[in-house]
Amino acid sequence: METRLIIQRLRIAGLMEGSSFLLLIFAAMPMKYLLDMPIAVKWVGWLHGILFIIFCWLLVQTVIAARWKLSEGMIVLLAALVPFGPFIIDKRLKAAIQSQQAAATVKE
Repeated sequence: METRLIIQRLRIAGLMEGSSFLLLIFAAMPMKYLLDMPIAVKWVGWLHGILFIIFCWLLVQTVIAARWKLSEGMIVLLAALVPFGPFIIDKRLKAAIQSQQAAATVKE
């Protein structure tokens, strides 16, 4: 699979994981503590956990396929641990896709 497509999959997973994190923090947690609805955290937490695992797996695949330095992968991983981090790091991932497209154009 092309490197830019692998990075694109990581971007999509990051945006989904980041959205689920924000949903957990800003919707499910208040519902649990303010409205006494712990089921919201249970389901959104499960969803977020699954998306985070998928994100981590895709990150490992991307680091290997794109031949990123370990530090680059760690920056992306750390961004996933911070609210709004995946949305901020998305610019870096877009730039990586564009550089891969530019390199592919030069090869042709």
